[in-house]
Amino acid sequence: MSKRFTAGAVATATALALTVTGVMGPANAEPTTTREFTVVSESGVTAEAAIAAIAAAGGTVLSRTDEVGLFLVVSDRADFASRATANAALLGAAEKKAIGSKPKLDRVEQEHLLAQAQATARAKGPVAKRGKKMDPLDDKLWGLDMIRADKARKVEPGDRRVTVGVLDTGLDASNPDLGPNFSRSLSRNFARDIPEIDGECEVVGCLDPVGTDDGGHGTHVAGTIGAAANGFGLSGVAPNVTLVELKGGQDSGYFFLDPVVNALVHAGNVGLDVVNMSFYVDPWLYNCTANPADSAQSQAEQRAVIEAMKRALSFAHRKGVTLVGSLGNNHEDMAAPRIDTSSPDYGGDPYPRPIDNATCWDLPVEGPHVIGVSSVGPSGKKADYSNYGTEQISVAAPGGWFRDGFGTDTYRLDSNMILSTYPKHVLQEEGSVDENGNIVAGFEESVFKQCKANGDCGYYTYIQGTSMASPHVSGVAALIVSKYGTKTRGGLGMDPTKVERQLYRTAAEHACPEPRLQTYTNEGRDAEFDAYCTGNSAFNGFYGYGIIDAYAAVTTRM
Repeated sequence: MSKRFTAGAVATATALALTVTGVMGPANAEPTTTREFTVVSESGVTAEAAIAAIAAAGGTVLSRTDEVGLFLVVSDRADFASRATANAALLGAAEKKAIGSKPKLDRVEQEHLLAQAQATARAKGPVAKRGKKMDPLDDKLWGLDMIRADKARKVEPGDRRVTVGVLDTGLDASNPDLGPNFSRSLSRNFARDIPEIDGECEVVGCLDPVGTDDGGHGTHVAGTIGAAANGFGLSGVAPNVTLVELKGGQDSGYFFLDPVVNALVHAGNVGLDVVNMSFYVDPWLYNCTANPADSAQSQAEQRAVIEAMKRALSFAHRKGVTLVGSLGNNHEDMAAPRIDTSSPDYGGDPYPRPIDNATCWDLPVEGPHVIGVSSVGPSGKKADYSNYGTEQISVAAPGGWFRDGFGTDTYRLDSNMILSTYPKHVLQEEGSVDENGNIVAGFEESVFKQCKANGDCGYYTYIQGTSMASPHVSGVAALIVSKYGTKTRGGLGMDPTKVERQLYRTAAEHACPEPRLQTYTNEGRDAEFDAYCTGNSAFNGFYGYGIIDAYAAVTTRM
């Protein structure tokens, strides 16, 4: 992503880390290429004992997160991971393996770009207008209407003391809709750029400054949660709350264990109220305790991921953080997953892995205390790509569906998706905005530009996915804390269990479709996308407790 990287920058950073920690491996370690690992200690093991075990296995600790027993480690031993796993003080080690430049593309979120020719041809058709709104582009935000967020803000627009963490690829605070609500002091970048997958580094040390986003995903999520209602651009579900960047994702779209865990621990320690998580932890779509298709080392690695994520999510929850996660775009029943053919998606070639639901987890959404969100289109129908199932779903929310509206003049339009903030330079890299900042011909209906009199401009684009549904829920959760939270030292706070309960009890119940077996043949999907809805109107596999309702959430007495 337009990076500028020098070998000296990495050498300097590594040397500094070694000097600070001073924990060295054995003198007779077998030399090989230096590798980086995330190591998790066994429960009850002290940090000092874990560090000693890491050193005995031939590793050097770069950083430590004592709250969850997690350590970032480098080693020049080819057998470090197996040696660490064999030590009784350590649960396992997950290696970051370079594979060359390979951005993690989500074909669901980018479906409209893959079909840009058709979308552009149809985009001249009628687009439903939704009446005069607060900000110029709000008439394109059908999601705000569906969850009655436009009505809710008249009662509760959000409180500045309520903080929402965007655990994602970053946050472009230069956008005039995000800058006013952005907390630079609370924000942190936990994901150092990895040149092999992110491109050349832009800064010495490869740690981008907060308030930037070279991936775009986090900026889009942030706008849906809390873009300011300022008469400019568009507004979010909770337009007055404070947005906090928790950069745990790489520019290329990967989310690795160490930055994600550290972001969650930071969220708990600084007292954030809500954290949105629209991703899964790489490289395993499902982390299994002992999948027979995996090697012994891969099994140990996944057990470490499972334990570290459970600890981090539980820590944040105990500290008062409401956790919201997307169910995923793999169009499958999460209680009966298909064979995983995409893992590992980093560090090696993927291979078929039968998934045992009892011993495998999609993290973070299947972790403790996480509100799982499915995606619906403008019609209210479950989007073809959205995961579902009564086991993990909590609620449904607008996530967009490009193929919604079959048989009408709105079928396959960008406006069926979710419009939100996006970094200009990422749009330029994607080819929809030129070097002068102007929208390229053919993209006028999918990318928007708004400028202030002083020349400051904001950019906006459509994306779809459960990643776009989850921030709608995070925004409503922030409104609940704003309305019913109690004063804490320096802000507002609320027991996340109470936030969750209010979210569920005020969601608009939505029964399963009839027939319950939903097919997407008309939309061009094969039988793999067929989805059976179980449950009743109070709770079912497509909608959980229902489609979230922001207005009911802030007007229904607790």
